[in-house]
Amino acid sequence: MRTVHPDVRRVTEAIARRSAGSRDDYLRRQHQAGRQAPNRRQLSCGNLAHGFAACDGGDKDRIRLMEAANLGIVTAYNDMLSAHQPYRDYPDKIKTAARELACTAQVAGGVPAMCDGVTQGMPGMELSLFSRDVIAQATAVALSHQMFDAVVCLGICDKIVPGLLIGALHFGHLPMMFLPAGPMPSGLPNKEKQRVRQLYAEGKVGRKELLEAEAASYHSAGTCTFYGTANSNQLLMEAMGLQLPGGSFVNPDTELREALNREAVHQLCRVSAVSASPRPLAEALDVRSIVNAMVVLLASGGSTNHGIHLIAIARAAGFIIDWTDLDALSKTVPLLVRVYPNGQADINHFHAAGGSSLLFRMLMDAGLMHSDAPSMWGESMASYLQEPVLRKGQLHWQSAPKHSGDPAVIASLETPFDTEGGLRLLKGNLGRALIKVSAVAPEFHRIDAPAVLIASQGELQARFEAGELDRDCMIVLPYQGPQANGMPELHKLTPVLSVLQDRGHRVALLTDGRMSGASGKVPAAIHLSPEAAAGGAIARLREGDRIILDAVSGVLHCEVDAAELAARQPLAQEEDSRFGVGRELFSVFRHRVGSAEQGASVLFPALPEGEVQSR
Repeated sequence: MRTVHPDVRRVTEAIARRSAGSRDDYLRRQHQAGRQAPNRRQLSCGNLAHGFAACDGGDKDRIRLMEAANLGIVTAYNDMLSAHQPYRDYPDKIKTAARELACTAQVAGGVPAMCDGVTQGMPGMELSLFSRDVIAQATAVALSHQMFDAVVCLGICDKIVPGLLIGALHFGHLPMMFLPAGPMPSGLPNKEKQRVRQLYAEGKVGRKELLEAEAASYHSAGTCTFYGTANSNQLLMEAMGLQLPGGSFVNPDTELREALNREAVHQLCRVSAVSASPRPLAEALDVRSIVNAMVVLLASGGSTNHGIHLIAIARAAGFIIDWTDLDALSKTVPLLVRVYPNGQADINHFHAAGGSSLLFRMLMDAGLMHSDAPSMWGESMASYLQEPVLRKGQLHWQSAPKHSGDPAVIASLETPFDTEGGLRLLKGNLGRALIKVSAVAPEFHRIDAPAVLIASQGELQARFEAGELDRDCMIVLPYQGPQANGMPELHKLTPVLSVLQDRGHRVALLTDGRMSGASGKVPAAIHLSPEAAAGGAIARLREGDRIILDAVSGVLHCEVDAAELAARQPLAQEEDSRFGVGRELFSVFRHRVGSAEQGASVLFPALPEGEVQSR
């Protein structure tokens, strides 16, 4: 077993210590549920008959006898979301694979799957973050039938994977694995797509040219190839041992993809609740798993959205973490990956350069990942230093590469892209925020500029077109937090801010909202907490206030006298009834949701601000 780095051990022990009570409560509930297994024995004959009524004869007999595993499939399939379109045929393939081990599988239920790419800049984006908790609840509804001995989750994209995992953790007495579908083949390079977006923002190309570029980039079934939240999800599920090693970025409809899916189903049958060696999710995901996920997020320059999602996932498993934990790890974990928007390569290039197995090998060699953490496949995370290959049509595993196939995509421990991780904590008299520095050039890590206040993404475009922004400025957009409007991603700001930076201006963004997981080169202090709608200081900023964003020293500060800042009346939120595209149905969420630093969830009771690190 490899020695764990002292800083990683320190953070791990601190999380375990502060979470002792909540983790014990969680495990006690899951062990109690596990003692009822197999749950089908608890059902009346009428209940059970309803459960297998539509099954084929052989499956019906196996379910009736209760001696073989019955896998519950929770699917996020729809054919509008390119990443999830390949899931159409997965249920039948899963059933076939289960029958090979004399087991069965049923579709337990479906969950919604929004595409943030479709809703960017539109009112529907206000439902995006809240959909994660809806997915968690829908997962619980699907599994509530008590018909299942293990769980197969079919989900890839932004809020879907966190939601499925949060829901599955409430059935932690059952084993669970994700089956990914893989990324689409590489299309128009992401850098070229971004160039056309900036030209469109400047009015130099029209909608026709923009649409051609977007369609050439997002061109087929599979996950988008940039390193945003969807692909961060995949890497983190591997890092927690909930997907097969090296399998996240194998393209759809390939022989290897099919072989990996078959192996994952077989593994769930082998470790199901009715097997000789059950591996319940509650025990397969522990504090080491959570820390491994944070480390991999930082080392890969992953999505800022996981500064919210990982906190909620941890809470579902009984662990309490916050941005201070991420920041402490970031000071120790080097940046080892450059995938767009952090570099020029896409996720297919990352996979070809060595992928997850190489990244994990380096992190474990440096003591930055817990190699002894449990996993749903293999003996522990040490088993994940392998990659899958096909030989004569059969799945085999070979040792992970020891060196990068492309040092411009995956760096070595000796020459990292940065000695610190891709996300950092900012704090000061405006509150606490996250910044993603992995795609930001070092000369922009510190911005000292006057505030320009806007009330919407559209206002930024209007002021840009009016020529008001050709200068150094700190764009401030309040009332974008979870209580205000559901915390939509603000990706439409990126092209304008990128143009201003390219013109030589020192610009940055300050908001209590979110940016896309693919946000890039412009420094952005996001997820600011407390948010404007909760009385945060961002609502008391005024045009021209001097604001300092310093990612090097971790400072976010407004150069206004404390008494004056406190005495100001908060700006009013822009009038909006929050009606249309279903937003009115989520008013209860907006009133109940917790802060960004506590996971922006309606599912967990809020902790007093500042209590986490004091535990």
